[in-house]
Amino acid sequence: PKMGRMHSKGKGMSASALPYKKTAPSWFKTSSQEVCDHICRLAKKGLTPSQIGVVLRDSHGVAQVKAVTNNRILRILKANGFAPELPEDLYHLIKKAVQVRKHLERSRKDKDAKFHLILIEARIHRVSRYYKESKHLPPNWKYQSATAA
Repeated sequence: PKMGRMHSKGKGMSASALPYKKTAPSWFKTSSQEVCDHICRLAKKGLTPSQIGVVLRDSHGVAQVKAVTNNRILRILKANGFAPELPEDLYHLIKKAVQVRKHLERSRKDKDAKFHLILIEARIHRVSRYYKESKHLPPNWKYQSATAA
């Protein structure tokens, strides 16, 4: 039995399967330094780590950055000083909450949006608690809906 989703009834199991071999494919000729430079260039343009991974996969034939560089994208960004101040998943949850709040200002009667805003903010608190424990966020960091925008 699979564990269900946090705020929905889904029990989805689909996910991409990674190759068994943890090394770069034999046809891949780009050096790990070139990949690192490319990651930093994309980060300068303002792309998030997952967007960088998509660009490298789709346009440059880098299936797994870790297989080529022995390091994850976020670790490479941190080493070069391009790490985002908020973790990506938390940033997107906050962005979503801000959009729902903006929508609720326009349409106060939307009970469904009000309900889902509560769920989104519950997820924000849960994720931020994890990041505080794992020292990715300062211990006094707090999500405030007023200052989030």
